[in-house]
Amino acid sequence: MAIRILCAALLLAIPTLGRSQDWQPLTRAEQRLDLFGLHGSPAGQDEPEIFPSETEGKKSPALAAVFSLLLPGMGELYAGGFSSGKYFLIADGALWLTYAGVELYGNALRDDSRAYAVSAAGIDPTGKDDQFYVDIGNFLTLQEYNEKQLRDREPDRLYDATAGYAWSWTSDAARADYRDQRISSEEAYNARKFIVAGLIINRVASAINAARSAIAHNSALEQALGRLELSASVLGDLNAPHGVELSLRMGL
Repeated sequence: MAIRILCAALLLAIPTLGRSQDWQPLTRAEQRLDLFGLHGSPAGQDEPEIFPSETEGKKSPALAAVFSLLLPGMGELYAGGFSSGKYFLIADGALWLTYAGVELYGNALRDDSRAYAVSAAGIDPTGKDDQFYVDIGNFLTLQEYNEKQLRDREPDRLYDATAGYAWSWTSDAARADYRDQRISSEEAYNARKFIVAGLIINRVASAINAARSAIAHNSALEQALGRLELSASVLGDLNAPHGVELSLRMGL
């Protein structure tokens, strides 16, 4: 008898689904569904959610790692863990700013040293490579330099005075000052290597952290899905049923 009444209730429920006014909004941990769709919340109240927004859909750890390799922090943002990823993004920006500052500082030192060589050694800077600027800092004059190359039997390293490669420092102290300036610019340029290494390390660390965030996200999602309970009940009483209510509950 009870089975017949329940079947009748189900048949009566089809044209009246979604019209019941008897139910009350539940907590965040419970969401009620009708047979064909989701009931809306009463006016003035927030729509309850089955899952928190941070657990919507599984995330790929590999994709999260790739995002962070491209731009630190983006993999964590994708995986829902930007609270930690933002520090990698800030570090990346700081390293790039440092790199730009070191580059500008090195360029300024290099330009100052070469301008000093023009005034104190009488060089012609047109078309000269970096090795030329190294050599003029080690020898007082072009003649002294060429004599050293001949003694070492390296004629291919000779400079031609008639081609604009002559120089003569006003004093050995001036030559030493120039050399110190040039070395300072090289040291600044060498510091860029450490900054690049820092950029690489920061990206790798962010990629590892992003992958872990994605794994933790997926684990939390699987645990939440494992606590879901689905149940059904007849709206109204057995003598006057007017709908079927499905209840999806997530245990806490």
